Amino acid sequence: MMTDGSSRIPALPRLPRSAADDYAPAAVAARRELVERVLGLALPHAAGAPVPTASAKGKIENLIGYAQVPLGLAGPLRVDTSAGLREVYVPMATTEGALVASYSRGMRLLASGAPPRARVIKDGLSQHPVLVYDSLERAQRALALVAGMRKRFDELVAGITKHGRLIAVEPELLGARVLLRLVFATGDAIGINMAAHAAELCSAELARASGARERYVHGQDVEKRSNARALVEGRGRSVICEARVPRAALAELARVTPEQILACWRVYAQGYAQLGTHNWTVQSANGLAAVFLACGQDLAYLTESATGWLDFEIDAAGDLAARVQLPSLLVGTVGGGTGQGTAAECLRILGVHGDGGAPVFAELLGATVLAGDLSLLAAFCSHEFVAAHERLGRNRPGTGPR
Repeated sequence: MMTDGSSRIPALPRLPRSAADDYAPAAVAARRELVERVLGLALPHAAGAPVPTASAKGKIENLIGYAQVPLGLAGPLRVDTSAGLREVYVPMATTEGALVASYSRGMRLLASGAPPRARVIKDGLSQHPVLVYDSLERAQRALALVAGMRKRFDELVAGITKHGRLIAVEPELLGARVLLRLVFATGDAIGINMAAHAAELCSAELARASGARERYVHGQDVEKRSNARALVEGRGRSVICEARVPRAALAELARVTPEQILACWRVYAQGYAQLGTHNWTVQSANGLAAVFLACGQDLAYLTESATGWLDFEIDAAGDLAARVQLPSLLVGTVGGGTGQGTAAECLRILGVHGDGGAPVFAELLGATVLAGDLSLLAAFCSHEFVAAHERLGRNRPGTGPR
């Protein structure tokens, strides 16, 4: 649901549930029909209507059909975004029982105080071609040429795209090599194909001008892998989301205190330090994977996108202040798999499909991650984690529905 920034927006209704059989066709249809009515959308593909096979052209080879993954809605989630206050249902595609319920509980925790505030603080897709020289001296000469070639690089990029542009050129030496870090604005797409094409052109131009012995467009390959460089510099859209959760809400909804959350997090932080991980969240990969799959994102970018860290403190009123920072969210609302079928429907449920949607999409993802991490930490503190998965999780073979 979109607003002009006012805090007075109509509240989305809670999704209906059936105590008798929540998976019966009538119960499933009731939720879908409510969403269609409240949001003014048609969701034929979520209901099972196929998309034309021709729509997969350019996206896959040897097509045989479409994978089917259960699709649910978490929320409502209310967030103060850069485009104003939004309240949305969050589509999640997953086969992990208890996941949607956990994120929904976290969203209720976030709703108990003022709306969480999420902002994209940096936006730029980096590419890192490398040029190889016979000596350090030649590499240094090539490095000195780069500043004077910026105008030419801009022209090369403008020649291949109307939506992307080169926003930074940051060369550095790696032995007798020049690492040419190029950063691009990509509009509302992830933009990797455009950026790779531009990096190929720019690095070839420098190679010709400097007499490089060899050239590799992915010379320092940060693509689709967790890496310290992206953690520090950011890659894609960098997001921070912060919230304050009242002490009373934690007690009522999650049966924990702010002190317990903080103590549990300190234990986790020590463990993460020993692991040397780039991911200092609790379950960011869970929520991001489910929304990525629902919304037609490139799932391989999960390895970068799930990196980041949490921050907790207890404020002067005794409430829990919580923040999450995700420096490398690689998401888009145009291009790739976003244009048809359930992916387009899910992006419309979030109100972000198409041009102008990517920043808000990233901010909603930041709030979703914070909700899920709060809920899971609370379940660890209250020792309800195993019981919840036993009650809501996957069926055991031979036991039937539970």
